Amino acid sequence: MSLKVKQRKIILDLAVTLDGFIEGKNGEVDWCIMDPDMGFIHFLNQIDTILYGRKSYDLWGQYTPGTKDPQTDKELWEEVHSKQKYVFSRSQKGTDKKAIFINDQILEEVNKIKNMPGRDIWLYGGASLITSFIHLGLVDEFRLSVHPVILGEGKPLFIDIQERVYLKLVNTKSFTSGVVQLIYHLKRD
Repeated sequence: MSLKVKQRKIILDLAVTLDGFIEGKNGEVDWCIMDPDMGFIHFLNQIDTILYGRKSYDLWGQYTPGTKDPQTDKELWEEVHSKQKYVFSRSQKGTDKKAIFINDQILEEVNKIKNMPGRDIWLYGGASLITSFIHLGLVDEFRLSVHPVILGEGKPLFIDIQERVYLKLVNTKSFTSGVVQLIYHLKRD
């Protein structure tokens, strides 16, 4: 009798503006509301692995809050940095002290990670990595926190999507800050 291990889910969890941007035109995310009611710490406890594109990793994968930042921010980033990190990069190879770099064979490498024992996996981004994961059918859950702002321009969440992706809405939640969280699962055949 064999026991089948439950495959871990890849969860795309991102803040997005009402007009679909994940950054302003100069990379700014100052519009992003960190609403404590959104349960971000609960989400971090649900995962043990984070997947980054190289640019996102360079910006946020090693981010350290300043000494004047609130203690809650420091605790949040400590929790983020406690996770196993994989970085998808065409140029950087090997590992550093904080991450393992993946350069090719994305589908095979990600399926190996998904089949390892552990908690779910957070697909952090960037936009081109998200697109690659969508094309490969690797995103199991889309958890989008829509913020009450329209930027008019910036970096869109979805770029170069080549075919329709059908989703099933599984949960919505609105917060007093005006953020609305939408959770979708990928519809599989």
